[in-house]
Amino acid sequence: MNEQKNQRKEPLIEETYTEESFIEGRNAVIEALRAGRAMEKIYIQDGLQDGPVQTIKREARKREIVIKFVTKQRLDQMTATGRHQGVIAVGAAYEYGTVEDMLRLAEDKGEAPFLFLLDNIEDPHNLGAIIRTANLCGAHGVIIPKNRAAHLTAVVARVSAGALNYTPVARVTNLARTIEELKEKGLWFVCADMDGTLMYDLKLTGPMGLVIGSEGEGVGRLVKEKCDMTAAIPMKGNIDSLNASVAAGVLGYEIVRQRLGRP
Repeated sequence: MNEQKNQRKEPLIEETYTEESFIEGRNAVIEALRAGRAMEKIYIQDGLQDGPVQTIKREARKREIVIKFVTKQRLDQMTATGRHQGVIAVGAAYEYGTVEDMLRLAEDKGEAPFLFLLDNIEDPHNLGAIIRTANLCGAHGVIIPKNRAAHLTAVVARVSAGALNYTPVARVTNLARTIEELKEKGLWFVCADMDGTLMYDLKLTGPMGLVIGSEGEGVGRLVKEKCDMTAAIPMKGNIDSLNASVAAGVLGYEIVRQRLGRP
């Protein structure tokens, strides 16, 4: 019961899923897990403790798939078949890559690694747009956290306009720790921050990770502390923030400009 209470402390992020992405019923979910099907998360009805449910939880934890404990009423609202048996899994629209895939891609291209890392991006439209921008900037991948973040839904795939076919997206348990590990591999990190140094005054060449936060919350404190630089985008209007995907585009292309050696 304590495990379920801890899971429920995190609010559910409302994302748009297609019914085709649902896997409903205990046996169907177990078989999908065993077959290695890519999954975003698994919704389990509160209070269920029987054998098949325990198997689902065990297999999900092995693969670090997010589990959400919800009411039967919530599952009844989600179901496409009416036979969810207390379990609905959401299949990923695309397979996730790994951080190692991204570094290998950079090496194969003979380029310094260039990664986008997203913190607190919960809007699937923003995620899709950023993946599209990352691809056009020549980035080698996009890293997102497993919790409190939009994932690879059908909406994200559509908004990315095909970029998901070329730009790997990896999910990590701890973004701050991932930054530390990548620093050991020689990467430098810059995060978007309205109180940071003007982006034109920063050296943004070499192996680089660009960290983007949400429009409202920005980059989280722990993640920001791990970054080497904070970059401010010059703004001359009457409002004080850009949409996250627009900020990613502006900073991403400043990095491109500097990597190309253009004045």
